[in-house]
Amino acid sequence: MSLRSYRSVLVILLISAASTWACAQDGGVAFGGALYRFEPAEEALHLPDLETSLLPHVPLPVMAPELALQAFQQHGQEQIAESPSYTDETLVIAELPESSQRGAFELQRSYVSPHTLSYKPIHFTGDTFVKSNVITRVLQSEVDFVQKGDPKQVALSDANYRFSYKGLQQLDGHSAYVYQVKPRVKRVGLFKGRIYLDAHTGAVLRSEGTIPKSPSFLVRKLEFVQEYATVDGYTLPVHLHSTAQARIIGQTVVDIYHRDYQIQAVTASRTTGNSGQP
Repeated sequence: MSLRSYRSVLVILLISAASTWACAQDGGVAFGGALYRFEPAEEALHLPDLETSLLPHVPLPVMAPELALQAFQQHGQEQIAESPSYTDETLVIAELPESSQRGAFELQRSYVSPHTLSYKPIHFTGDTFVKSNVITRVLQSEVDFVQKGDPKQVALSDANYRFSYKGLQQLDGHSAYVYQVKPRVKRVGLFKGRIYLDAHTGAVLRSEGTIPKSPSFLVRKLEFVQEYATVDGYTLPVHLHSTAQARIIGQTVVDIYHRDYQIQAVTASRTTGNSGQP
């Protein structure tokens, strides 16, 4: 991916690692692609076919920590192979604090499983430099990974990470198991930090940490927080916040929001997955 200025090269180096990292959280998404799926509570509990208004609310039981981690990894593996197509509304906000430059870009994102990702621009406000040399490069990096990346190389699996249980805590109203994660190998896209799993389902609620293997010696530090929500039985990324420190340009801050997911049937994804280009 060529850029027309040295400063632009530095910016995309900062962002590409954050975009690649997201794939590990979504089983190969890079904000698009394979997703974790968790069955509804009624199906998981095998409730009889009764009028739902007559049934009391039955909360799911709390899993043991090792079972929650096992469920998380199992669903992740399944969804790498079985990913639905979808659309969503995406908002990317990028800022270079030291130069007081900022931009916000609203887009419609369309993913056709397994390797097609595209964006339709809706509205932009801010500095054109940020649009052309930060946000656009972030989106192109994501498209490139969906086309060519290998989800298994960055997945949150035993092959790539060591997991260490750290306890139970409340996270935005959810009981969450906290696990420290450390990469087993030095590979761009793997991170060191923590994941938070729903204690009832094993669904990932949040990931956070740092990228120990930088894509460039010019990047000194890259940190992120990724949050998720469950939509139509799938756990989807809803917000990524990343900050990076780099030589010459200083701090770079990027926030990516996703909302209004419209998920298509998996069968349709498989049928149309190899058609079209982003």
